Amino acid sequence: MTSADEQRPTSGGSWTRRGVLGGLLGAPVLLLAACSGDSDKGDKGGGSTGGSGGASSSPKTSVARITVTPADGVTDASFTDPVTVAVADGSLTSVKVTGEDGAEIAGRLAADGTGWTSTGPLASGTKYRVAAVASDADRLEADANTVFGTASPANTFIGYFTPENGSTVGVGMPVSINFNKPVTNRKAVEQAITVTARPDVEIVGHWFSSTRLDFRPQQYWAKGTQVTLRLRLKDVEGAKGVYGTQSKDVSFTVGRSQTSVADLSAHTLTVTTDGQVTATYPIIGGAPDHRTWGGKLVIAEQYQQTKMDSTTVGLGDEYNIPDVPHAQRLTTSGTFIHGNYWSPAEQFGSANTSHGCIALRDAKGASDPNTNGAKFYRSSIVGDVVEVVNSGDRTVDPANGLNGWNMDWATWKAGSAL
Repeated sequence: MTSADEQRPTSGGSWTRRGVLGGLLGAPVLLLAACSGDSDKGDKGGGSTGGSGGASSSPKTSVARITVTPADGVTDASFTDPVTVAVADGSLTSVKVTGEDGAEIAGRLAADGTGWTSTGPLASGTKYRVAAVASDADRLEADANTVFGTASPANTFIGYFTPENGSTVGVGMPVSINFNKPVTNRKAVEQAITVTARPDVEIVGHWFSSTRLDFRPQQYWAKGTQVTLRLRLKDVEGAKGVYGTQSKDVSFTVGRSQTSVADLSAHTLTVTTDGQVTATYPIIGGAPDHRTWGGKLVIAEQYQQTKMDSTTVGLGDEYNIPDVPHAQRLTTSGTFIHGNYWSPAEQFGSANTSHGCIALRDAKGASDPNTNGAKFYRSSIVGDVVEVVNSGDRTVDPANGLNGWNMDWATWKAGSAL
Protein backbone atom coordinates (compact mmCIF):
# COMPACT_ATOMS: atom_id res chain seq x y z
CA MET A 1 0.00 0.00 0.00
CA THR A 2 1.36 3.45 -0.85
CA SER A 3 0.78 6.51 1.34
CA ALA A 4 -1.13 9.60 0.23
CA ASP A 5 2.14 11.59 0.12
CA GLU A 6 4.10 9.26 -2.14
CA GLN A 7 5.51 10.91 -5.30
CA ARG A 8 6.31 9.43 -8.68
CA PRO A 9 7.66 11.00 -11.91
CA THR A 10 5.36 11.61 -14.83
CA SER A 11 6.41 11.04 -18.40
CA GLY A 12 7.01 14.82 -18.80
CA GLY A 13 9.90 14.92 -16.26
CA SER A 14 8.02 16.83 -13.51
CA TRP A 15 6.88 15.26 -10.27
CA THR A 16 3.28 14.62 -9.26
CA ARG A 17 1.67 13.98 -5.92
CA ARG A 18 -1.14 11.37 -5.49
CA GLY A 19 -4.50 12.95 -4.78
CA VAL A 20 -5.18 13.27 -1.08
CA LEU A 21 -8.87 12.53 -1.62
CA GLY A 22 -8.19 9.18 -3.34
CA GLY A 23 -5.86 8.02 -0.55
CA LEU A 24 -8.36 8.80 2.15
CA LEU A 25 -11.22 6.97 0.36
CA GLY A 26 -9.22 3.74 0.33
CA ALA A 27 -8.78 3.45 4.13
CA PRO A 28 -12.47 3.16 5.21
CA VAL A 29 -13.13 0.37 2.67
CA LEU A 30 -10.38 -1.80 4.12
CA LEU A 31 -11.58 -1.10 7.64
CA LEU A 32 -15.16 -2.23 6.75
CA ALA A 33 -13.82 -5.49 5.30
CA ALA A 34 -12.07 -6.33 8.56
CA CYS A 35 -15.22 -5.68 10.65
CA SER A 36 -17.39 -7.76 8.31
CA GLY A 37 -15.05 -10.74 8.62
CA ASP A 38 -15.26 -10.63 12.44
CA SER A 39 -19.04 -10.34 12.65
CA ASP A 40 -19.97 -12.95 10.06
CA LYS A 41 -19.12 -16.04 12.09
CA GLY A 42 -21.10 -18.55 10.00
CA ASP A 43 -20.14 -17.47 6.53
CA LYS A 44 -16.46 -18.10 5.69
CA GLY A 45 -16.72 -16.45 2.25
CA GLY A 46 -18.44 -13.23 3.33
CA GLY A 47 -15.30 -11.48 4.60
CA SER A 48 -13.26 -12.03 1.44
CA THR A 49 -16.04 -10.77 -0.79
CA GLY A 50 -16.47 -7.54 1.17
CA GLY A 51 -12.71 -6.85 1.41
CA SER A 52 -11.99 -6.98 -2.30
CA GLY A 53 -13.96 -3.86 -3.30
CA GLY A 54 -11.86 -0.81 -2.09
CA ALA A 55 -8.36 -2.19 -2.65
CA SER A 56 -8.72 -2.09 -6.43
CA SER A 57 -9.40 1.72 -6.64
CA SER A 58 -6.59 3.75 -8.38
CA PRO A 59 -5.60 7.17 -6.88
CA LYS A 60 -5.66 10.16 -9.25
CA THR A 61 -2.55 12.15 -10.17
CA SER A 62 -2.30 15.79 -11.22
CA VAL A 63 -2.23 16.53 -14.92
CA ALA A 64 -0.27 19.78 -14.37
CA ARG A 65 3.19 19.65 -15.97
CA ILE A 66 5.95 21.99 -14.71
CA THR A 67 8.99 23.01 -16.77
CA VAL A 68 11.99 24.80 -15.16
CA THR A 69 14.65 26.68 -17.13
CA PRO A 70 17.62 26.21 -16.68
CA ALA A 71 16.94 22.49 -16.65
CA ASP A 72 17.79 20.19 -13.77
CA GLY A 73 21.51 19.31 -13.70
CA VAL A 74 22.76 22.17 -15.89
CA THR A 75 26.13 23.41 -14.57
CA ASP A 76 26.95 26.31 -16.92
CA ALA A 77 23.77 28.37 -17.04
CA SER A 78 24.13 32.06 -17.86
CA PHE A 79 23.96 34.17 -14.70
CA THR A 80 22.64 37.09 -16.75
CA ASP A 81 19.52 35.21 -17.87
CA PRO A 82 16.47 34.82 -15.60
CA VAL A 83 15.10 31.61 -14.15
CA THR A 84 11.71 30.74 -15.65
CA VAL A 85 9.06 28.29 -14.48
CA ALA A 86 6.10 27.38 -16.70
CA VAL A 87 3.13 25.06 -16.17
CA ALA A 88 0.76 23.40 -18.63
CA ASP A 89 -2.75 22.22 -17.64
CA GLY A 90 -2.59 23.98 -14.30
CA SER A 91 -1.49 27.08 -12.43
CA LEU A 92 1.50 27.75 -10.20
CA THR A 93 0.84 28.08 -6.48
CA SER A 94 4.42 28.37 -5.21
CA VAL A 95 7.89 29.02 -6.66
CA LYS A 96 11.08 29.35 -4.60
CA VAL A 97 14.62 29.77 -5.96
CA THR A 98 17.45 29.79 -3.41
CA GLY A 99 21.22 30.12 -3.67
CA GLU A 100 23.91 28.26 -1.74
CA ASP A 101 23.74 30.82 1.07
CA GLY A 102 20.00 30.29 1.50
CA ALA A 103 19.10 33.70 0.07
CA GLU A 104 15.93 33.65 -2.01
CA ILE A 105 15.81 35.13 -5.52
CA ALA A 106 12.88 37.46 -6.10
CA GLY A 107 10.50 36.79 -8.98
CA ARG A 108 7.20 37.70 -10.62
CA LEU A 109 4.19 35.42 -11.22
CA ALA A 110 2.22 35.86 -14.44
CA ALA A 111 -1.34 37.12 -14.04
CA ASP A 112 -2.81 33.83 -15.28
CA GLY A 113 -0.57 31.77 -12.97
CA THR A 114 1.04 29.82 -15.80
CA GLY A 115 4.52 31.33 -15.58
CA TRP A 116 7.08 32.76 -13.15
CA THR A 117 10.24 34.74 -13.97
CA SER A 118 13.05 35.71 -11.59
CA THR A 119 13.60 39.45 -11.19
CA GLY A 120 16.51 39.37 -8.75
CA PRO A 121 20.09 38.93 -10.05
CA LEU A 122 21.83 35.57 -10.11
CA ALA A 123 25.48 35.21 -9.12
CA SER A 124 28.13 33.58 -11.26
CA GLY A 125 29.65 30.25 -10.24
CA THR A 126 26.76 29.47 -7.87
CA LYS A 127 24.42 26.51 -7.34
CA TYR A 128 20.67 27.19 -7.17
CA ARG A 129 17.70 25.08 -6.10
CA VAL A 130 14.21 25.52 -7.55
CA ALA A 131 11.07 24.27 -5.79
CA ALA A 132 7.81 24.80 -7.68
CA VAL A 133 4.25 23.64 -6.96
CA ALA A 134 1.23 23.79 -9.29
CA SER A 135 -2.36 22.55 -9.12
CA ASP A 136 -4.73 21.41 -11.86
CA ALA A 137 -8.49 21.92 -12.30
CA ASP A 138 -9.22 19.14 -9.77
CA ARG A 139 -6.92 20.81 -7.23
CA LEU A 140 -4.44 17.97 -7.45
CA GLU A 141 -0.86 19.16 -6.93
CA ALA A 142 2.27 18.59 -8.99
CA ASP A 143 5.72 19.71 -7.96
CA ALA A 144 9.20 20.11 -9.45
CA ASN A 145 12.48 20.17 -7.52
CA THR A 146 15.55 20.96 -9.61
CA VAL A 147 19.18 22.04 -9.15
CA PHE A 148 21.35 23.98 -11.60
CA GLY A 149 24.63 25.92 -11.51
CA THR A 150 25.69 29.18 -13.15
CA ALA A 151 28.89 29.58 -15.14
CA SER A 152 31.81 31.76 -14.08
CA PRO A 153 32.56 34.63 -16.49
CA ALA A 154 35.49 34.15 -18.84
CA ASN A 155 36.50 37.84 -18.73
CA THR A 156 36.65 39.71 -15.42
CA PHE A 157 37.89 42.98 -13.94
CA ILE A 158 38.82 44.12 -10.44
CA GLY A 159 39.42 47.45 -8.73
CA TYR A 160 42.58 48.22 -6.73
CA PHE A 161 41.61 50.60 -3.93
CA THR A 162 43.35 53.20 -1.79
CA PRO A 163 43.53 53.58 1.22
CA GLU A 164 44.00 50.17 2.81
CA ASN A 165 41.43 48.55 5.05
CA GLY A 166 41.90 49.46 8.72
CA SER A 167 44.29 52.34 8.03
CA THR A 168 44.39 55.77 9.65
CA VAL A 169 44.80 58.57 7.12
CA GLY A 170 45.02 62.32 6.79
CA VAL A 171 42.11 64.64 6.08
CA GLY A 172 42.92 64.89 2.36
CA MET A 173 42.81 61.17 1.53
CA PRO A 174 40.30 60.40 -1.24
CA VAL A 175 38.99 56.93 -1.98
CA SER A 176 40.74 56.04 -5.22
CA ILE A 177 39.94 52.93 -7.29
CA ASN A 178 42.04 51.85 -10.27
CA PHE A 179 40.53 49.16 -12.51
CA ASN A 180 42.70 46.63 -14.28
CA LYS A 181 40.55 46.85 -17.43
CA PRO A 182 38.81 49.85 -19.06
CA VAL A 183 35.25 50.46 -17.90
CA THR A 184 32.74 51.53 -20.54
CA ASN A 185 29.59 51.01 -18.47
CA ARG A 186 30.56 53.66 -15.93
CA LYS A 187 27.07 54.13 -14.51
CA ALA A 188 26.62 50.46 -13.60
CA VAL A 189 30.06 50.30 -11.99
CA GLU A 190 29.65 53.52 -10.02
CA GLN A 191 26.23 52.39 -8.81
CA ALA A 192 27.87 49.23 -7.47
CA ILE A 193 30.33 51.25 -5.34
CA THR A 194 29.25 53.28 -2.31
CA VAL A 195 31.29 55.38 0.10
CA THR A 196 29.71 56.47 3.37
CA ALA A 197 31.00 58.40 6.36
CA ARG A 198 30.26 58.96 10.04
CA PRO A 199 29.57 61.80 10.64
CA ASP A 200 27.52 61.87 7.45
CA VAL A 201 28.68 64.05 4.58
CA GLU A 202 27.94 64.15 0.84
CA ILE A 203 30.48 62.03 -1.05
CA VAL A 204 30.63 62.01 -4.86
CA GLY A 205 32.56 59.95 -7.38
CA HIS A 206 34.59 61.38 -10.26
CA TRP A 207 35.93 59.46 -13.27
CA PHE A 208 39.43 60.61 -14.19
CA SER A 209 39.59 57.97 -16.93
CA SER A 210 38.08 54.64 -17.96
CA THR A 211 40.31 52.94 -15.36
CA ARG A 212 40.16 55.37 -12.43
CA LEU A 213 37.29 56.46 -10.18
CA ASP A 214 37.86 58.60 -7.06
CA PHE A 215 35.44 59.62 -4.29
CA ARG A 216 35.66 62.61 -1.94
CA PRO A 217 33.51 65.11 -0.03
CA GLN A 218 33.38 68.81 -0.93
CA GLN A 219 35.81 69.78 1.85
CA TYR A 220 38.55 67.84 3.62
CA TRP A 221 37.31 65.10 5.95
CA ALA A 222 36.73 66.10 9.56
CA LYS A 223 39.20 64.49 11.93
CA GLY A 224 37.91 61.27 13.46
CA THR A 225 35.59 60.50 10.53
CA GLN A 226 34.88 56.80 9.93
CA VAL A 227 34.72 56.02 6.21
CA THR A 228 33.44 52.79 4.61
CA LEU A 229 33.89 51.74 0.99
CA ARG A 230 31.51 49.03 -0.22
CA LEU A 231 32.47 47.29 -3.45
CA ARG A 232 29.61 45.30 -4.94
CA LEU A 233 31.16 44.65 -8.32
CA LYS A 234 30.56 40.90 -8.55
CA ASP A 235 28.85 40.14 -11.86
CA VAL A 236 28.50 43.84 -12.78
CA GLU A 237 29.22 44.22 -16.50
CA GLY A 238 31.91 46.89 -16.66
CA ALA A 239 32.39 46.52 -20.41
CA LYS A 240 30.83 44.22 -22.98
CA GLY A 241 31.39 40.66 -21.75
CA VAL A 242 33.66 41.77 -18.87
CA TYR A 243 32.33 41.28 -15.34
CA GLY A 244 33.42 42.31 -11.88
CA THR A 245 34.40 39.77 -9.23
CA GLN A 246 34.56 41.75 -5.97
CA SER A 247 32.14 41.97 -3.08
CA LYS A 248 34.12 43.62 -0.30
CA ASP A 249 33.90 46.22 2.47
CA VAL A 250 36.83 48.49 3.32
CA SER A 251 36.92 50.86 6.29
CA PHE A 252 39.41 53.50 7.38
CA THR A 253 39.65 56.28 9.94
CA VAL A 254 40.62 59.92 9.47
CA GLY A 255 43.19 60.83 12.12
CA ARG A 256 44.18 64.24 13.43
CA SER A 257 43.82 67.18 11.06
CA GLN A 258 47.21 68.19 9.67
CA THR A 259 47.87 70.40 6.65
CA SER A 260 51.06 72.16 5.63
CA VAL A 261 51.79 75.15 3.42
CA ALA A 262 55.00 75.19 1.39
CA ASP A 263 55.63 78.84 0.46
CA LEU A 264 58.36 78.72 -2.18
CA SER A 265 58.79 82.49 -2.15
CA ALA A 266 59.39 82.57 1.61
CA HIS A 267 61.18 79.18 1.45
CA THR A 268 59.23 77.87 4.43
CA LEU A 269 57.02 74.90 5.27
CA THR A 270 54.40 75.76 7.91
CA VAL A 271 52.67 72.83 9.59
CA THR A 272 49.23 73.22 11.20
CA THR A 273 47.86 70.42 13.39
CA ASP A 274 44.28 70.53 14.72
CA GLY A 275 44.13 74.25 14.07
CA GLN A 276 47.47 75.17 15.71
CA VAL A 277 50.77 75.92 13.98
CA THR A 278 53.08 73.20 15.26
CA ALA A 279 56.25 73.69 13.18
CA THR A 280 57.94 75.89 10.59
CA TYR A 281 60.84 74.51 8.56
CA PRO A 282 63.22 76.14 6.05
CA ILE A 283 62.95 74.40 2.68
CA ILE A 284 64.26 74.23 -0.86
CA GLY A 285 61.80 74.22 -3.79
CA GLY A 286 62.04 73.71 -7.53
CA ALA A 287 64.54 75.80 -9.48
CA PRO A 288 63.28 78.19 -12.21
CA ASP A 289 63.84 75.55 -14.91
CA HIS A 290 62.24 72.77 -12.80
CA ARG A 291 59.53 74.54 -10.84
CA THR A 292 57.39 72.71 -8.29
CA TRP A 293 53.73 72.16 -9.14
CA GLY A 294 51.39 74.51 -7.27
CA GLY A 295 48.18 73.52 -5.50
CA LYS A 296 47.03 71.02 -2.89
CA LEU A 297 49.12 67.87 -2.98
CA VAL A 298 48.27 64.78 -0.92
CA ILE A 299 50.91 62.51 0.57
CA ALA A 300 50.31 59.18 -1.20
CA GLU A 301 53.33 57.08 -0.12
CA GLN A 302 56.06 57.23 2.54
CA TYR A 303 59.58 55.77 2.40
CA GLN A 304 62.21 55.85 5.14
CA GLN A 305 64.72 55.81 2.27
CA THR A 306 64.31 55.49 -1.49
CA LYS A 307 66.29 55.76 -4.69
CA MET A 308 65.71 58.72 -7.00
CA ASP A 309 66.92 58.44 -10.58
CA SER A 310 66.37 61.29 -13.05
CA THR A 311 66.10 58.87 -15.97
CA THR A 312 62.77 57.58 -14.57
CA VAL A 313 61.17 61.03 -14.80
CA GLY A 314 62.51 62.06 -18.20
CA LEU A 315 65.39 64.23 -16.99
CA GLY A 316 68.27 62.27 -18.46
CA ASP A 317 71.21 61.57 -16.16
CA GLU A 318 71.02 64.73 -14.07
CA TYR A 319 70.93 62.84 -10.76
CA ASN A 320 70.94 59.35 -9.30
CA ILE A 321 70.67 59.28 -5.51
CA PRO A 322 70.34 55.78 -4.03
CA ASP A 323 69.43 56.75 -0.46
CA VAL A 324 67.09 59.77 -0.35
CA PRO A 325 65.89 59.94 3.30
CA HIS A 326 62.34 60.45 4.58
CA ALA A 327 60.69 60.66 1.17
CA GLN A 328 56.92 61.25 0.81
CA ARG A 329 55.28 61.08 -2.62
CA LEU A 330 53.06 63.99 -3.73
CA THR A 331 52.46 63.17 -7.42
CA THR A 332 52.50 60.10 -9.64
CA SER A 333 54.94 61.90 -11.95
CA GLY A 334 57.62 62.02 -9.25
CA THR A 335 57.18 65.05 -7.00
CA PHE A 336 58.22 64.31 -3.40
CA ILE A 337 58.73 66.20 -0.18
CA HIS A 338 61.86 64.60 1.24
CA GLY A 339 65.01 64.94 3.29
CA ASN A 340 68.19 66.26 1.66
CA TYR A 341 71.74 65.74 2.94
CA TRP A 342 73.69 66.74 -0.20
CA SER A 343 72.74 70.42 -0.66
CA PRO A 344 74.66 73.14 1.25
CA ALA A 345 73.01 74.04 4.55
CA GLU A 346 72.73 77.73 3.59
CA GLN A 347 70.37 76.92 0.68
CA PHE A 348 67.56 75.77 3.01
CA GLY A 349 65.28 78.73 3.59
CA SER A 350 66.95 80.91 0.97
CA ALA A 351 67.05 79.27 -2.49
CA ASN A 352 65.05 77.05 -4.84
CA THR A 353 67.50 74.69 -6.52
CA SER A 354 65.74 71.30 -6.75
CA HIS A 355 64.38 69.48 -9.79
CA GLY A 356 60.81 70.07 -8.59
CA CYS A 357 60.74 68.37 -5.22
CA ILE A 358 60.48 70.09 -1.84
CA ALA A 359 63.47 69.40 0.39
CA LEU A 360 64.12 69.66 4.13
CA ARG A 361 67.56 69.39 5.75
CA ASP A 362 68.35 65.79 6.69
CA ALA A 363 71.15 63.31 7.41
CA LYS A 364 72.56 60.61 5.15
CA GLY A 365 71.04 57.23 5.87
CA ALA A 366 68.05 58.85 7.67
CA SER A 367 70.24 58.39 10.73
CA ASP A 368 69.45 61.52 12.76
CA PRO A 369 65.91 61.76 14.25
CA ASN A 370 66.48 65.42 15.12
CA THR A 371 66.76 66.74 11.57
CA ASN A 372 63.89 68.69 10.02
CA GLY A 373 63.38 66.00 7.41
CA ALA A 374 63.03 63.33 10.09
CA LYS A 375 60.72 65.44 12.24
CA PHE A 376 58.33 66.28 9.42
CA TYR A 377 58.29 62.69 8.21
CA ARG A 378 57.52 61.43 11.72
CA SER A 379 54.65 63.89 12.12
CA SER A 380 53.05 62.99 8.77
CA ILE A 381 50.69 60.23 7.61
CA VAL A 382 49.40 59.21 4.21
CA GLY A 383 46.53 61.53 3.28
CA ASP A 384 48.01 64.70 4.78
CA VAL A 385 47.91 67.74 2.49
CA VAL A 386 50.87 69.86 1.49
CA GLU A 387 49.68 73.02 -0.25
CA VAL A 388 52.30 74.60 -2.48
CA VAL A 389 52.03 78.37 -3.02
CA ASN A 390 54.18 80.92 -4.87
CA SER A 391 55.96 78.24 -6.88
CA GLY A 392 55.78 80.12 -10.17
CA ASP A 393 54.34 77.05 -11.89
CA ARG A 394 50.80 76.03 -12.80
CA THR A 395 48.50 74.07 -10.52
CA VAL A 396 49.07 70.35 -10.51
CA ASP A 397 46.81 68.19 -12.69
CA PRO A 398 44.13 66.79 -10.32
CA ALA A 399 44.72 63.31 -11.82
CA ASN A 400 48.47 63.46 -11.08
CA GLY A 401 48.46 61.67 -7.74
CA LEU A 402 45.62 61.85 -5.22
CA ASN A 403 45.11 65.53 -5.95
CA GLY A 404 41.45 65.89 -6.86
CA TRP A 405 41.15 68.74 -4.34
CA ASN A 406 42.46 71.02 -7.08
CA MET A 407 39.11 70.71 -8.87
CA ASP A 408 36.12 72.85 -7.83
CA TRP A 409 33.07 71.00 -6.50
CA ALA A 410 30.84 71.61 -9.52
CA THR A 411 33.47 70.26 -11.89
CA TRP A 412 34.11 67.30 -9.62
CA LYS A 413 30.42 66.36 -9.52
CA ALA A 414 30.13 66.70 -13.28
CA GLY A 415 32.61 63.83 -13.55
CA SER A 416 30.19 61.39 -11.90
CA ALA A 417 28.36 58.89 -14.12
CA LEU A 418 25.34 59.19 -11.81
